[in-house]
Amino acid sequence: MAFSEQEILAGLAEIVSEETGLPTDSVLPEKSFTDDLDIDSLSMMTIVTLAEEKFGVRIPDDEVKNLSSVADVVKFIAGAQAA
Repeated sequence: MAFSEQEILAGLAEIVSEETGLPTDSVLPEKSFTDDLDIDSLSMMTIVTLAEEKFGVRIPDDEVKNLSSVADVVKFIAGAQAA
């Protein structure tokens, strides 16, 4: 099943909230994981793993460093599920 970008954003916000305690409405596309949401690399790897499970995609470790904003991850997942 393919998820819309809005569904991916909502699901990602839930994952980030569970991992960090941040409110889901603070996880916006323009937010940077490190600068705005203060997420460290260990938490980011957990978020990536949970997102892979939730959306049924694979996010290679060498791609994670390129995913700096919430929008980057949403776009990556949307593209990966379409492939």
